[in-house]
Amino acid sequence: MAGLLQLASPLPAHAGDDGYRLLELDGYKVKWGEQALGVGARVSYALADETLRFDDARNCRELAPMAALSRQGLTMEMLARETAAAFRVWERAAGLSFYQVDDARDADVVLGAQGQPRGRAFANVAYAPEPAAGVRAIEQALVCLNPEQAWKVGFGGDKTVYDIRYTLIHEIGHAIGLDHPGPSGQVMAFRYTEAFEDLQPGDLRGVRRLYGRRADSLALATARDDADR
Repeated sequence: MAGLLQLASPLPAHAGDDGYRLLELDGYKVKWGEQALGVGARVSYALADETLRFDDARNCRELAPMAALSRQGLTMEMLARETAAAFRVWERAAGLSFYQVDDARDADVVLGAQGQPRGRAFANVAYAPEPAAGVRAIEQALVCLNPEQAWKVGFGGDKTVYDIRYTLIHEIGHAIGLDHPGPSGQVMAFRYTEAFEDLQPGDLRGVRRLYGRRADSLALATARDDADR
């Protein structure tokens, strides 16, 4: 199917009632931070600068350096900028805070190129074994993009060449616990579109169900972090 954005563990693609679907793996919802819906989280990320292997991953098992995507005039500076902008989209929407670290081995979310190119882009989510109230904590997430595909910055009307920021927003959505709600109408829909650049109402409802609204949820998460120190 043209314009398909892939997920770590595909589920039925009928539309969610509220324009979103929470990712469920082995019967459990998954999220960063506290194992309770509506509570915020602080998450680190890094761009791979060497080839990394994740033998237990379903997708992104071999993650190549992000620099492998430096084609069609995309520089590492541009890739880093677009990645940071994609994280900020989710950060503005809900109780999430993202920060970059230098060493990918220390990062919660690792982004890079596919070492074995296929499709367009994938995400992989690994979670802790012990659930609480139907939720498992995400331990690590991977996002990998095909370096053999053409990529662009910004919409240009040619939907055979994907905008890298839009694609990263979508895949980061999986990495924080959102699934495909259907084929179109939301950033998390599984069909690539250039109809909108920002999160849509269903995307917002979904991420806020997981992490709450930004101010209230982050204040609660910060207070709990301080209490644990």
